[in-house]
Amino acid sequence: MTSLAVAQRSLGDPAQTFPLWPPLTSGCPVTSTAELAFPVEVDYSYADLSPEFRNVRSGPDIARWQELLPPLHAPTLGEGGTPLLEVDGVFVKDESRNPTWSHKDRLNRVTVSAAVGAGAPGIVVASSGNHGASAAAYAARAGLDAIVLGSAESPPAVQDFLRAYGAKVLSVPAEGRWPLMRQIVERLGYHPVSNLTVTHTGHPFGPEGYKSMAYELHDQLGRAPAAVFVPTGYAELLYGLWKGFRELRELGIAQSAPRLYSCESAVNAPLARAFTDGVAAAKISYTSGSLAYAIGAGVSGYRGVVALRESGGAALTLTDDELVAARRRLAGQGLWAEVSSAAGLAGYRQLGEEFDGPVVCVSTSSGFKDMGVGTAVPETVEASWASVERLLT
Repeated sequence: MTSLAVAQRSLGDPAQTFPLWPPLTSGCPVTSTAELAFPVEVDYSYADLSPEFRNVRSGPDIARWQELLPPLHAPTLGEGGTPLLEVDGVFVKDESRNPTWSHKDRLNRVTVSAAVGAGAPGIVVASSGNHGASAAAYAARAGLDAIVLGSAESPPAVQDFLRAYGAKVLSVPAEGRWPLMRQIVERLGYHPVSNLTVTHTGHPFGPEGYKSMAYELHDQLGRAPAAVFVPTGYAELLYGLWKGFRELRELGIAQSAPRLYSCESAVNAPLARAFTDGVAAAKISYTSGSLAYAIGAGVSGYRGVVALRESGGAALTLTDDELVAARRRLAGQGLWAEVSSAAGLAGYRQLGEEFDGPVVCVSTSSGFKDMGVGTAVPETVEASWASVERLLT
């Protein structure tokens, strides 16, 4: 199958369309302003969709959905096809089973493909964790250089993870990451696979990779879920899920589309602010300190507002106590999730609402990515039965 992608379309004004290439990594050039950037998304020739697309059930990676994805020029690492597990009457989509142990692999198969298609010599990404590791891995697989602009506060194990793929890692102050990334793009011709804009747009092809999760969920459940609870930072995953379910409904493959719930750390929660205030995006004074560092954000983007509004969902904010309790529950079921990744289950438990149909809580990444992992030194005790008894009390 070949991609049916034909153009890029503005979310700020859907009447504004642009050629598919090059990817508009600085957002919509018509509707964006100095204070507010609107994303663009990929448009497809849906009328040309093959009958085979409706019958796809399995495959080695997300390329099985190629018709409704941008061209996949980069080699796969086997992303997608993650399990759906029942926990406490809901389903957990365990994205830690991806090649670099997070949902970001779906996005980076697509964005690194864009870099290859654009003829870039390398990619650059601003990230303190999952996104950077995934981008580095897919760049290595595609034979591209990778520069990761990270943070000295990111977990040491994650920094080692980044370097394992041969990425060049710079730990710089957060406020300096994006200006430096623009210089790397302009001077070296590297392709940016993370955000460049004043409010979040990210890469225009990125959420298309996340659509594959919606397609998989429909196949795994035999229908669209009634609700999906999504750990949310910049809301690219939230929007990708919504677009995938909306496509399935509009194509007549699914009878309905779920309500989506964004699940943010209460420490910042810019999407909740934007959604509550009825604005396209919000910028706040970012506060560090939450255990859920991977979904911490000081700015939101228009995609998240669109997904919540069109799906009839809501923006939820969660305390660290709620997140840790949800992570503990997942661990009790054999799932080692990062604190940020437990936000989906934490959001469902907080809302306490009954739904007429299956509920999915997305768990985005492995507990390996948490702060402090691997730093504890175990206490050595006597090899005696008394030590076993103390352990069990």
